[in-house]
Amino acid sequence: MTDRSFLFLVAAARAGGNTEMLARRAAGEIPRGTAQTWIRLPEAPLPAFEDRRHGAGDHPVPEGNEKLLMDNTFAATDLVIASPVYWYSVAASVKLYLDYWSGWMRRPEAEFKARMKGKALWGVSVLSEGPEQADPLVGTLEKTADYLGMRWGGVLLGNGSRPGDVLRDEVAMKAAGTFFAG
Repeated sequence: MTDRSFLFLVAAARAGGNTEMLARRAAGEIPRGTAQTWIRLPEAPLPAFEDRRHGAGDHPVPEGNEKLLMDNTFAATDLVIASPVYWYSVAASVKLYLDYWSGWMRRPEAEFKARMKGKALWGVSVLSEGPEQADPLVGTLEKTADYLGMRWGGVLLGNGSRPGDVLRDEVAMKAAGTFFAG
C-alpha cells in the first residue's frame, strides 16, 4: 500500500470515450495498492455556481454531489482531470467543478488552500487536432496548480475523434505507461 491516493475526475460527455480510455491506460500503471477513485463528473452534476463574494453572503455548506466532490478532492494526494478538449479548453463540468473551488476557499473550516497545497494536479486529454490546440486546457490546469501551490504533474495528450481512435495513437499509449511515474 502506498501513501498516494488518486482521484480521477472524468469529464467526457460520453462514458468510456477516448479520454477515459487513455486515463485508464495510464492508471493501469500506478503501483498496486495505490488507492484510485473514479468519478464521472456528468454523473455527479453540480448546479450553476453562485459567486457569493463581495457582500452576497456565505457560500453554503456543501451537500450532495458538491460534498462528494469536495470530500474526495481533499482525500486525494493526486487529482487527475480527464477532460477531452472541448472548444480548446476543459469540458464545462470541469470548469464548473473548479468554480466550486472558489466557494470552498471561502469556507474557513475547509482550509481549502492549505489542504490543496502540495497535492499533484494532472491532466489527461484527447483531441482531434494538433497538441497546440490543447494549450488553453493545459494553461487552465497548470495555472490552477500554481495558484494553489500544487505540484503540476503535466498533461498526457492523445489524438482521436471517433470512439476508440486513441488506442491507435502509439505515442500516447506508450507515454501512458510511465505518465504517473512523474
